[in-house]
Amino acid sequence: MVLEGKGAIHIKSKNFAVRIIRLVQFLQKEKKEHVLSKQLLKSGTSIGANVNESVYAQSKADFISKMSIALKEAAETEYWIDLLEETEYVKVEQVSDLKSELEEVLKLLTSIIKTSKKNS
Repeated sequence: MVLEGKGAIHIKSKNFAVRIIRLVQFLQKEKKEHVLSKQLLKSGTSIGANVNESVYAQSKADFISKMSIALKEAAETEYWIDLLEETEYVKVEQVSDLKSELEEVLKLLTSIIKTSKKNS
């Protein structure tokens, strides 16, 4: 199952996962924070994993399902980042670019899902 925009979302979600891994490494090493960072690691890397898995979807419905899971994981990731900011484990300026990147991922996933549903 191949969809327009697939390349962009694959690249963006993988790059985002790398940035999440680096943030988690910082949180665990420098801030000694392990609970929130573990949740962030799971959701933040799951986005790209589900996007990658969508390439091998068995049907359009399966493709939409994988992308929808990626979207849910992106929303969860946003929640963990917000919590880390509000508890002052990270400063707003430390994650502002990351949050912008996440916003792009959210918009792309939403667009891909809407287009896929419309075309099915």
